[in-house]
Amino acid sequence: MSSNPNKNKNILVAAAWPYANGSLHLGHVASLIGADILARYHRSRGDDVLYISGSDCHGTPIIIEAEKQGVSPEKIALKYDKEFRKTLIEGMGFSYDLFSKTTSPTHKKVVQEIFLDLYNKGYIYKKIQNLPFCEKCQKFLPDRYIEGICPKCNFNNARGDQCDGCGNLLDPKELKEPQCKICGSSPVWKDSEHFFLRLSHFQKDLLGWIKKSKNWRLNAVNFTTNFLENGLEDRAITRDSSWGVPIPLSGYKGKCIYVWFEAVCGYLSASKEFSIDFGKEKYWKKSET
Repeated sequence: MSSNPNKNKNILVAAAWPYANGSLHLGHVASLIGADILARYHRSRGDDVLYISGSDCHGTPIIIEAEKQGVSPEKIALKYDKEFRKTLIEGMGFSYDLFSKTTSPTHKKVVQEIFLDLYNKGYIYKKIQNLPFCEKCQKFLPDRYIEGICPKCNFNNARGDQCDGCGNLLDPKELKEPQCKICGSSPVWKDSEHFFLRLSHFQKDLLGWIKKSKNWRLNAVNFTTNFLENGLEDRAITRDSSWGVPIPLSGYKGKCIYVWFEAVCGYLSASKEFSIDFGKEKYWKKSET
């Protein structure tokens, strides 16, 4: 940013992307409205603002909702994306420059480019995982499809990725008495090859970046620092599912890039999408000089 407080600035407001598996409620609006206020404030100062958001259309919760309604995940995602636009933009007057969605062609292209760049640089690698498989449903079970007893606090309905009782992150193999959330049967364990992001490689750099960063709240700095100092573990960024951005390598049909890696790329893809629509493909690169 410019050191001159009177100089107009280039401001990116990257608002949260609501998950397209259900209607918005007051809590969603309360968490989203701050970004709109910020965008309006900077526009009133004469700053050049790019205010983006969109619908998060991939992931297990959308598949679950689609199965409940007996329709495709795409139909569910498009239904709620349309509803979000009507509610936020037409109904409440949110002033987005672009409200996109993670099913857009630009988003798919950007996510796959980022994946390949990290893979070619060695920051993404392949690894065999032993994963829960439901023989009755004939499918690998994503984290939210498997429930059991938490090994840390004995909460009865812990998910394969996290316990809502104690808040700890979990591995599905840690669950006691695991069950398929769809049919209730006990899963078996089968091998499946997936791609992992080498998060551990970035731990030291992230700690250094946090210590040099300014304008953070003290509790946010302390929480983030403690989290990083406890160690970052490499995590899988692909899943056995066809609903999502496909892996841009041959031999991985039926697998996709997982939403926790893919959706956050939306801030870049939406910025690029706006720039293309705006007729200036490099607009998203604007920076202070």
